[in-house]
Amino acid sequence: MNKQSTLPQNASKETLTNLDDPKLYLNRELSWLEFNKRVLEEAEDPSNPLLERFKFLAIFFNNLDEFFMIRISGLREQLTSGVLEASLDGTRPSEQLGKIRDVLLQSFERVLQCWKEALLPNLAEAGIHILSYKNVKPKQRSLLRRYFRKEIFPALTPLAFDPSHPLPHISNLTLNLAVVANDPERGE
Repeated sequence: MNKQSTLPQNASKETLTNLDDPKLYLNRELSWLEFNKRVLEEAEDPSNPLLERFKFLAIFFNNLDEFFMIRISGLREQLTSGVLEASLDGTRPSEQLGKIRDVLLQSFERVLQCWKEALLPNLAEAGIHILSYKNVKPKQRSLLRRYFRKEIFPALTPLAFDPSHPLPHISNLTLNLAVVANDPERGE
């Protein structure tokens, strides 16, 4: 096994004498995204069992949810409060957000490729079909409607809001569905 240096790429042994040198530090957010890329690599790895690959993709997105709740919200809060100070690695909050965006765009391309070209076809081969609504046959739609009315609808809690009623509190990490309703007769 080839052991790689744990020094940041731009650091040299000479810079270790100046601990204020940004080259000595990895960006915490970008480092975390690199970790999550390794989770994605497990989803992409065809040597892993199919359902494990599916679970790794779910873990990847669960990790991103947490990343946005904690890390991105923290950086946005810094921007809102006018923090211009750079982190130890020398990047300011706005620069970090830009770099994070670039990394995430690349990751999402990989996720789509993994999902469309590997997982969906392999799941279908294994008899597990994930369909869009347009591909659901009429008889299946009828069964789904019945299931929805009997099992799901009773568990729903509708929350309405409009300009005279503020947005109600929506609990973190819960499944929510937003629907915009229009009255065509009244034009509202």
